[in-house]
Amino acid sequence: MYNDTHIQANLSTYDDSEGLLTTSVKITIVVVYMVVCVVGLIGNCLVMYVIIRFTKMKTATNIYIFNLALADFLVLFTLPFQGTDVLLGFWPFGLSLCKVVVAIDYYNMFTSTFTLTIMSVDRYIAVCHPVRSLAVRTPHRAKLVNVAVWLLASGIGVPVMVMGQEEVEPNGSIECMVVLPDPQDFWDPIFGTCVFTFSFAVPVAIISICYGLMVRRLRSVRVFSGSREKDRNLRRITLMVLAVVAAFVVCWTPVQVLALNQALGKVDLGGSHAMVTLMHFCIALGYANSSLNPVLYAFLDENFKRCFREFCLPASSAGTGRGGSRLRSRPNPPPV
Repeated sequence: MYNDTHIQANLSTYDDSEGLLTTSVKITIVVVYMVVCVVGLIGNCLVMYVIIRFTKMKTATNIYIFNLALADFLVLFTLPFQGTDVLLGFWPFGLSLCKVVVAIDYYNMFTSTFTLTIMSVDRYIAVCHPVRSLAVRTPHRAKLVNVAVWLLASGIGVPVMVMGQEEVEPNGSIECMVVLPDPQDFWDPIFGTCVFTFSFAVPVAIISICYGLMVRRLRSVRVFSGSREKDRNLRRITLMVLAVVAAFVVCWTPVQVLALNQALGKVDLGGSHAMVTLMHFCIALGYANSSLNPVLYAFLDENFKRCFREFCLPASSAGTGRGGSRLRSRPNPPPV
């Protein structure tokens, strides 16, 4: 039974509910975690590298993407520990690492949603107020906003780190969980509702409003800047940000809804094998989002695609041979 925590408090460490998982399900979950971890760490490292390495990648949008990649990298780094917890059915890594993992879960949750919200507002300014955006959308300001996002996320990350505890279950196993103050029946629904509201519902509402206004603007205006090439790139980047936001909503909606219902006492996620299995696979889907973003950048953004190619195939990208010459002769899309 869930008594000291709920699904949002720690997205992978539970009490004796792991006993309801079959060995085959545990192995499947761990394999999914490891694949997501490896693919995501490599992909997000590559994203951060190309943004740091190539001057042309230091746009306001890409600075926000760097923040998203950093948050994803940190949470993916915890998956081997969380996978071990699922496989063994208890937390073997001690209190300090427990607090770190719990805090990273929350930092990732809030920095990701805050950053995606800011990216959507940034796109709205670029599309609907192109003249004003020249002064507002600068890399320096984007860096300051990123710092503010982490400071704001610390408002939940630091308290959760303090509340992260190792608890001994009735069966003798040790579990890492967030222990809310007493009376927990009072704080659980408040905590769960606040997390759902500020890490999901409000950001998604703001994002939806921004994209609704952008769609109306894009339909009514054919040329924004007088340059069809720049306008085409503006639409392409807007589509990429929309794809990243959509992937986030699809991947995180199931676990967010389960978490809210658990906190409000409407569902007992530890009551049956089916519910526990569903819970863990919803969590895995949420983590999979952290490895999906680099794939979206590679497919939807020409500059990322070109920089990835330069990193992976430096000889051909340097212009050695006909293929490399053709690649070099193509102008980079203007930053927007």
